[in-house]
Amino acid sequence: MDVVGPILLVEDTASDAEMTIGALHEAQVANPIVHVHDGVEALDYLHRCGRYAGRTGDDPALVLLDIHMPRMTGLEVLHALRMEDGFRHLPVVILSSSSEEVELARDRNPGANAYLVKPHDLDRYFDIVGTIGKLWGTLAPTPGH
Repeated sequence: MDVVGPILLVEDTASDAEMTIGALHEAQVANPIVHVHDGVEALDYLHRCGRYAGRTGDDPALVLLDIHMPRMTGLEVLHALRMEDGFRHLPVVILSSSSEEVELARDRNPGANAYLVKPHDLDRYFDIVGTIGKLWGTLAPTPGH
């Protein structure tokens, strides 16, 4: 099976990153998952600079992007991506724990493909993230197929 690009998870909260990765694995998304901790690290990864200068392989198939992070917010990262020809069409899903933040993000920077309010219900969160992963990722084959 040919898996296209990793899923880039940009999340500074360890527990949220762990839940998101778990949800993608439970949904049987086959793409590798790369977790970075803030917006600056995300741009370094995408531009193959800094600690990612020697990175090989495909660019991400999807970016899951938290809004509130140190050094550079998710909205600043999204704006930077939409200004670059190479990343203008990269699927980006904005994540936030606040519905108000999601509404503000949608109004101020409508360049994301989707906006997700992180639900407090763990099962619901797994369902939503799994669906997003299935939409933009590659599913692992089921045994026997």
